[in-house]
Amino acid sequence: MGFLQTYARVLGLLAPDKWVAIGLALASLALAGLQFLEPVLFGRVVDVLTSADRLPQDVVWRSAISLLIVWAAVGVTGIAANVAVSLLADRMAHRNRLTVMHRYFQHVLAMPLSFHGDTASGRLMKVMLVGTDHLFSIWLSFFREHLTTFITAIILLPLTFFMNWRLAIVLLVLVVVFCAVAAFVVSRTQEAQAQVEDYQSQLAGNAQDALSNVVVVQSFTRLNAEARLFGDIVRQVLDHQFPVLNWWAVVSVLTRSASTLSVITIFILGTWLHMRGQASVGEIVAFMGFATMLIGRLEGAVGFVSTLLRQVPGLREVFSVLDARSTVPEKPGALDLPRVQGRVLFDHVAFGYPGGGLILNDVAFEADPGKTVALVGQTGAGKSTAMSLLQRLWDPVNGRVTIDGHDLRDISLESLRRNVGVVFQDAMLFNRTIRENLLIGRPDATQEQLEHACRMAEAHDFITRQPQGYDTRVGERGISLSGGQKQRLSIARALLKDPPILILDEATSALDAATEARVQIALKALMAGRTTFIIAHRLSTIRDADEILVFEHGKIVERGSFDELVSLGGRFAELVRTQLSGAEQKKASVAA
Repeated sequence: MGFLQTYARVLGLLAPDKWVAIGLALASLALAGLQFLEPVLFGRVVDVLTSADRLPQDVVWRSAISLLIVWAAVGVTGIAANVAVSLLADRMAHRNRLTVMHRYFQHVLAMPLSFHGDTASGRLMKVMLVGTDHLFSIWLSFFREHLTTFITAIILLPLTFFMNWRLAIVLLVLVVVFCAVAAFVVSRTQEAQAQVEDYQSQLAGNAQDALSNVVVVQSFTRLNAEARLFGDIVRQVLDHQFPVLNWWAVVSVLTRSASTLSVITIFILGTWLHMRGQASVGEIVAFMGFATMLIGRLEGAVGFVSTLLRQVPGLREVFSVLDARSTVPEKPGALDLPRVQGRVLFDHVAFGYPGGGLILNDVAFEADPGKTVALVGQTGAGKSTAMSLLQRLWDPVNGRVTIDGHDLRDISLESLRRNVGVVFQDAMLFNRTIRENLLIGRPDATQEQLEHACRMAEAHDFITRQPQGYDTRVGERGISLSGGQKQRLSIARALLKDPPILILDEATSALDAATEARVQIALKALMAGRTTFIIAHRLSTIRDADEILVFEHGKIVERGSFDELVSLGGRFAELVRTQLSGAEQKKASVAA
């Protein structure tokens, strides 16, 4: 996206406020006209005063007073118009900045895990905050000041040729020189500024990465190393930023020099023309006023263009995120699924990540409503990937996944995920109150329903012991709670949501035996009457599953009940023996 295309898109974001923008444009046109009139009126006053020796005194006074009254009216009108433009521009810029920020936030939240896996959250935050600040400053400065500059240069500057074309040529040369110099510097600095923005994004990403893992940083004495890494990126930012700043400093000096030369040229040329009878003193004064006005506006425009150039890479980052398309797009008119019975079918499903080989190959199974299906196998066998397809975090490359006979690609994402609940290995709690964390899946739940779910999840007792009970904040990622407490809150959250289909993603693998026993009680209450899929490494936790699917290299190699698979003496039996052997060795070491 080029420089002008980026700027056009920035203005295009104001489409919801197009009538306000049009009004501001018309007001800027009026302001430019009023500013154009001031030097003209000043020149006419000077001409009237210089003709005092040739005209009757009363005529001179009447003409001068009339011109001064008109001049005062023009000035007052210009002040009022400036106030109106500033107020409207401020409100429009603030309103649309927050609108874009909300749109960005909503879009990023809706993007699939493939997007978030490739993009650091710190970078996304930096892009949102910095990019929307850039948009705000561009809208505000453009409509407050620089639109009037462009109107003056494009529309009103040609009118000076009707006053005195010889003096008008000097003003035209001034504008042409400014535009040529600015275009040259933009071409020389655009790429360097884009590199600066890349390094700025690296700074944000590295800082967020280190802060989110501060325990690791401190435990492994990485303080100095992380600080050095941050400092290295800072130095690279400065190494690329300083040459850009140098170029724009040169532009500023050249613009001021050209402006000064223009005023001197108008004075000398005007004097020569006056001596030849081709220009009045008032015209000379008026054109010097035009030059002074243009000088001030062009200097502001130089700063605006240089700022815009520095902001373009950040704006492009915002647009690249907004333009990112989901890998699981929703069909137009997708089915809004009501509460389902819970029959799940994997119909010869194959899946592989873009650019990689197949992770799942010809996976086929069916789960009837209310049944419990366990998925076991070594790490990387495809268990979690299969369940991510059930949540439609990805789409299969072959085959289909259905719920109650409906292909997931035909169902709206919101209604699909409303019918599927997940209890993760990590409880993933927000830095909010216990109540707010529980209500995520069902915001309209009553206090009675909240407490009922927590009692079933074995969580109500420890919640009431918290300093503010259900209104206690849990800290970032639930840091103020133990692992078992967080997991029971996660189960209570799923119970409150009451989904007909449930996924338990190694929900107890990170817990000790005593805590796991309490969580298992809560899980049994959660699983009752639901189609449940359990991803488990501890095979003892799936003994009561209706069917166990053994995954290996992306395929289902065995299926059956716990006892059937053990008696079969195959891959599952080997996994059981391995875990039992490991448990016995652990007991022996503890006894020793």
